[in-house]
Amino acid sequence: MIHLINKSGASVMLTERGAGVVSVVVPDRNGIMGDVVLGYRDEESYLADGPCAGKIPGRFANRIDGGRFVLDGKEHLLVRNNPGYQLHGGPDGFSNRLWKTAGISDTEAVLTLDSPDGDQGYPGNMHVEAVYTWRDDNSLTLSLKATTDAPTIVNLTNHTYWNLDGEDSGSVLGHTLKLNASRWLVTTDALIPTGELASVDGTPMDFRTAKPIGRDIKADFPALKYGKGYDNCWVLDGAPGLKLAAELSSAVSGRRLEVWTDQPAAQVYTGNWLDGSPVSKSGRSYHDYDGVAIECQGFPDAPNHPEFPSCVLRPGETYSRTIIFRLNA
Repeated sequence: MIHLINKSGASVMLTERGAGVVSVVVPDRNGIMGDVVLGYRDEESYLADGPCAGKIPGRFANRIDGGRFVLDGKEHLLVRNNPGYQLHGGPDGFSNRLWKTAGISDTEAVLTLDSPDGDQGYPGNMHVEAVYTWRDDNSLTLSLKATTDAPTIVNLTNHTYWNLDGEDSGSVLGHTLKLNASRWLVTTDALIPTGELASVDGTPMDFRTAKPIGRDIKADFPALKYGKGYDNCWVLDGAPGLKLAAELSSAVSGRRLEVWTDQPAAQVYTGNWLDGSPVSKSGRSYHDYDGVAIECQGFPDAPNHPEFPSCVLRPGETYSRTIIFRLNA
């Protein structure tokens, strides 16, 4: 485990397994420290866990329809981990690998991974670097970089589950969420994008004004029935570059989380299938809706939708993305 601590004593714990976030301990409105990240009691539980808790999935986060894509006229068949698609880079994706610690200090950790040509079906040898920086303002910056020696695709994110009242406090459906997004990606019942970018106007997908996560989660709306809650991707508003994507808050603890990114989209997953997950740090199993993941990323299934922002990485280029989790109370 890797331990980062700032001047106030707030801390972050990381694991080399999936370059994952194990804990984030920050004060509530009364100055009482608490761990606001879902995680497991045993480090071994992070291997091949269904929730992908805290980790960096890849090479391609989210879904690729049919487990296939065409690049420069050549079809590539990926290793599927679901009948109709590949999810989070396949059964042995980046989230299940042991990354290497290339550098560490009290407030920063550099983790690297080398993915060989043909890995899970992806072309090209890829080198990946994840830099976590924990600052005195209780912001955790994740800088993601990747290079390749052959044309390939890449989509990296972080899959941390947040509960601002504490990882052992139960449901997050009372948390308030705001998304700076006026469009979302319509999907099939398998959560594969159809290609349509729909307006959130007049739908349960509208978080432009902050509202409780649970307010509309049981609405009679196809997307919410497909995933038993929110498991959808929103197109972030604003020009390219670093911007505020999401704001999460809890009236109980007074904690607030801002999520900043230069990624074009954010997948919000409300922990709809957390029942049966490995034993938690507090000694019990998590239940559905005990945490929410805000996964800043490229568009799901982008390789099969030329109209989506490109996820292609070529030799001589560097994939570079930033996600910032800023906490306060």
